[in-house]
Amino acid sequence: MTAVPVSSIQGTFSFDLEAALDPPRVPRTGVEIEVEQWARRFAQAAVEIVGGDRPAGQLLRWTTGEVYADLRRRAVLVARAGGHTPGAGRVTAVRPQVLSVHSTFVGVQAVESSIHVRYGERSRAVAARFERRRGRWLCTALDFS
Repeated sequence: MTAVPVSSIQGTFSFDLEAALDPPRVPRTGVEIEVEQWARRFAQAAVEIVGGDRPAGQLLRWTTGEVYADLRRRAVLVARAGGHTPGAGRVTAVRPQVLSVHSTFVGVQAVESSIHVRYGERSRAVAARFERRRGRWLCTALDFS
């Protein structure tokens, strides 16, 4: 058996074998951006309703009956605990702020969003599902964590 000489370029490939830590960037469509912006506005209004800064009726047209009833119930409970009237306007010095919204289409007519909300020094997660019905987006599920 004849010895094969070792090439001078052996082991100099420039492959990056480190694990990719960031997910691949996927360009978003105009519809995805539009729905995410709408979800952000909806979420901001929802947390202001629960906090007592807005009347629940402002989202009546954009929610199912179950979601609307839950928003009203939450607003009443928070108002009772804070000693104010729900939807009467500015009741706390700290206004909730939606920091980020991440949405995923789970079907042609359905989007699920995870929402990061900041209340002063505290953070909360909100999950929402929106479905396109009769030409407009409706919140069909809303969960505060």
